[in-house]
Amino acid sequence: MVGMLRLMHVHAHPDDESSKGAASTVKYVKEGVDVHVVTCTGGERGSILNPKMDRPEVLANISEIRRQEMDAAREILGVRQDWLGFVDSGWPEGDPKPPLPEGCFGLVDPQVAAEPLVKLIRSFRPHVLTTYDENGGYPHPDHIMCHNVSMVALEAAADPERFPDAGEPWQVLKVYYQHGFNRPRMMALHEAMLAEGMESPFTERIKDWKPDPAHDARITTRVPCGDYFEVRDRALIAHATQIDPDGFFFQAPLELQKRVWPTEEFELVDSKVETTLPEDDLFAGIRGHADLEA
Repeated sequence: MVGMLRLMHVHAHPDDESSKGAASTVKYVKEGVDVHVVTCTGGERGSILNPKMDRPEVLANISEIRRQEMDAAREILGVRQDWLGFVDSGWPEGDPKPPLPEGCFGLVDPQVAAEPLVKLIRSFRPHVLTTYDENGGYPHPDHIMCHNVSMVALEAAADPERFPDAGEPWQVLKVYYQHGFNRPRMMALHEAMLAEGMESPFTERIKDWKPDPAHDARITTRVPCGDYFEVRDRALIAHATQIDPDGFFFQAPLELQKRVWPTEEFELVDSKVETTLPEDDLFAGIRGHADLEA
């Protein structure tokens, strides 16, 4: 593995790896990059979002079914994958929102919960790691905790004094936040569909999504990956309890997506190598180094 590039994605639930950055994942796999997906929870409290799967026997076996879905998506994407083993917090509903269930991921102490991720970072030794921003991408408690645990683990993995039994220290060279669901992308697809006389599935979503130029400006890196949108969609559909093949994700024609917005977006938040912004490659500044450690 000397010289082989390695990329780690840290996600909250099974299906997040397919709905966020999956096309760029496939692009890198096809280029020979070793990609490792880390899934923090089992998605045990996730709702069944595909009406065709909303059956009592599915709900009764949701944990095992979601693992099987993750197995299928992993094979489609061509990645390796590990579970951190935490329990899904669910999506709290109500006003005020109820307390999170005891023992769930959203209530862990990040300083303690980081250890299994530190072990994976030190064993896989990624050059690049992606996770969510401080708001979780959206404010699900598991997504926010995924960010918190990732940030602690990144620092601890490089520190020989932290978790000394978790393997030899490893310094990740570049860290990114996922920005797959951004308003400019949705607006571009929405306007393109209307211009071609189609009904836009984004109308309701953008109605209450106020422009936030400061947040949009955080995007530093746009990875061209339109050629892999079909594979992304197959991985999504593998998560049959979560993804309706006739639903929102698939309403914009693939050819239109490839033409209007053929990239996936990321925010570079830490780099130990020199790079020039904006980027079109998560490995900018890393590629070409003959001395990459195995």
